[in-house]
Amino acid sequence: MSRPHLEAPRDVLEIDWAFFGELCRALALHVSRDYDPELVIGIAKAGVIPAAIVASLLQRPFAAMVISRDRDGDEPRLLGNVALPVAGRRVLLVDETCDSGDTLKLALHVVREGKPAEVRTAVSFRTGKWAPDFHACRTEKEIVLPWDRETVMNGELVAR
Repeated sequence: MSRPHLEAPRDVLEIDWAFFGELCRALALHVSRDYDPELVIGIAKAGVIPAAIVASLLQRPFAAMVISRDRDGDEPRLLGNVALPVAGRRVLLVDETCDSGDTLKLALHVVREGKPAEVRTAVSFRTGKWAPDFHACRTEKEIVLPWDRETVMNGELVAR
């Protein structure tokens, strides 16, 4: 009888707000050196945070699309599309992390249906084999983002 394969636990990289801000600045610089997007689209939920910062630093319009998974391991699905037109525009898709690339691949498919002039991808953290066009940090560690460290319960911040 074979045993199920268990993955070894990954080391954890905890990110604070200040470091996350610096990563967003670095990501905007990486993008600006090789690409001039006309529109920055963040993938909700967490991807809208770096996308909004990158859009502000690049002085470009910002939009969001919602892609979610019901549970870890499920296929991502589109829940809400971009409200701004992408036709003929250079688009930058931004998410917070990229491991398998499944979320970005779905986002790319959806955006390409709108006939942009060009679309490229960017993430704060590249953690897997799929390579976005731009990333601020490459690591194999499990990422704990600042907004995942605490939650609001009964009007108070509580550590997770």
